[in-house]
Amino acid sequence: MTERFHLPRSLDAKILYIIVLAVLCALLVYFVAYGLGTLALQQIYMSAESVSARQAAYYTDFNQFVAAYKVKGSDAQTIAHWTQDNAYVTLLVFQDGDLLLRAWDGISQTAVDMQSYERLLYATEYSRLYPMRFADGQYQIAIGDNTDAREDRLNWDIALLLSVISFFAVVLLYIHRLSRRVILLSREAGAIGAGDLDHPITVKGGDELAELATDVDNMRRSVIERMGNERRAWQANSELITAISHDIRTPMTTLIGYLGLLNESGFDDPEQGRQFAASAYDKAMELKDLTDELFRYFLVFGRSELDLNSERLDARLLLEQLLGEAEFDLSDAGFSVSRIEFEGECSVWADPLYLKRVLDNLVSNAKKYADRQRPILVLTELKNGDLSVCVSNYVARSMDRVESTKIGLRTCEKIMQAMGGSFTTTRDEEHFAAEFTLPAEAPV
Repeated sequence: MTERFHLPRSLDAKILYIIVLAVLCALLVYFVAYGLGTLALQQIYMSAESVSARQAAYYTDFNQFVAAYKVKGSDAQTIAHWTQDNAYVTLLVFQDGDLLLRAWDGISQTAVDMQSYERLLYATEYSRLYPMRFADGQYQIAIGDNTDAREDRLNWDIALLLSVISFFAVVLLYIHRLSRRVILLSREAGAIGAGDLDHPITVKGGDELAELATDVDNMRRSVIERMGNERRAWQANSELITAISHDIRTPMTTLIGYLGLLNESGFDDPEQGRQFAASAYDKAMELKDLTDELFRYFLVFGRSELDLNSERLDARLLLEQLLGEAEFDLSDAGFSVSRIEFEGECSVWADPLYLKRVLDNLVSNAKKYADRQRPILVLTELKNGDLSVCVSNYVARSMDRVESTKIGLRTCEKIMQAMGGSFTTTRDEEHFAAEFTLPAEAPV
């Protein structure tokens, strides 16, 4: 199927389109205006009644001029002077049907200067003669009204003016719309700069201004997202500090109590002293575990980007090594582990050290909260193009509570996201499951 042709939508192309449209509108306006003006000139101004009325007025004015200056019929220069004051009027003087002179625009021409065909042409063209008494006798005159040329020039000027106005009207209209978009974008960007990040950016069209508006809106969304992430991170850190403070305070108080008893009281029974010392040691180890988890958390979340050394690895060999170590560790702690291997072959891009840290966190979590009387299930499978590893266990009755800090799980989520995978957890009253995935590829 052939692709449909689309006209360019850049600002340069749009300006070119507007100029072409403006030229076409100007030509249309010119021809319409000039055509209507020409029609009015022919139907109204040059009608027989209008021409006769103007000729009658010229005749009266010339008659008064002849009487006032006692003009002779052969006085070509004086007659030419009258035509100079009455532009676009041609005056011919006849005597007994013979053409004597012709005057127009201040110029005169006697019969001697005319060719015979010219005299015949003028006599035929100006067939209507008016009697006129000059100072030296009776003559006849013919009046030619050529003012339609002046009106036609005026009609041309008006049509041209209207076409120029229409051209600039189309161009200025587009510039006005363009400037409104710029002003709107400037106002909306100003509102965002003033702190109103919820103010949306209006995106219209597909030109550079639309791309700029889209970029500004994307920047606004990015700022909102970043601020949201920072707000959530701040809230999470606040919750973490609160939880850590509570978890540290409990063993710390107990530890201080035991150490105080050991320091201030004597024990006649050495066995009781050893029990107090052992309890103090256990509480100190709890504090160590908490501080180790806190250190791992800040080691991961204290960096905007993890320094991964990812490489392409055979998934089966990688999981065999990592899950084997985890299974041995859990078995050594008294847990039974059941593992189900995925079918097929694939490879993954991963950092083995960080992936081991994920499994170490899951193992540590299982040691603290899993029921040792029930097996831990490790399920690996290929699904939807991803390699999935799911670790599930029963929750011990004595530990039937939500994890106090979730430092380890948050660390796992950050690591798996950095490697292009995912990390999710689910829990109900009896079960807990953690699943992490990595994009799977065909084996090398």
